[in-house]
Amino acid sequence: MAMARAVAAAACLLPLCYFLLAESKSFEDIRCKCICPPYKDNAGQIYNKNVSQKDCDCLHVVDPMPVAGQDVEAYCLRCECKYEERSSVTIQVTIIIYLSILGLLLLYMVYLTLLEPLLKRRLFRSQLMQNEDEFADTQPFANAHEVLSRTRSRSNVLNKVEHAQQRWKKQVQEQRKSVFDRHVVLS
Repeated sequence: MAMARAVAAAACLLPLCYFLLAESKSFEDIRCKCICPPYKDNAGQIYNKNVSQKDCDCLHVVDPMPVAGQDVEAYCLRCECKYEERSSVTIQVTIIIYLSILGLLLLYMVYLTLLEPLLKRRLFRSQLMQNEDEFADTQPFANAHEVLSRTRSRSNVLNKVEHAQQRWKKQVQEQRKSVFDRHVVLS
């Protein structure tokens, strides 16, 4: 059942992946970034332009040039230009994987919070009916956890986790009793 959900989720995500990868051509993966500090009456600015690595300098990137004539060379000497390259496809694939995992975890959380308690309640009732003869002495709900613990016919991960959780809770109760009641710290 979980495998079918994973396949269905993957089938829904494949068209999305194709769409994002096809659209990645519209993003620019290269640019030249020039950071120019303040010069005379001009405030400092950042210029970005999509040019090749050999054209990554102030004369090709800074447009419009804020100064004229003789000051152009002095202005450009103060600017720091860097060629930057990125892979938008890698970024998109990483985001798709991240969102897929997040979606699967969300589905699992919905299962654990909504469906699993209903299934457990139904299983508990059927186990209680079957074992009614054994535990009909005084309180039918007092041994409910023991009924579920003894029944190991369906050995799935949830039963193992629940059993480990119950053991851990008992250990914590013992430690609390030791520390607060008997004032003994466990070593």
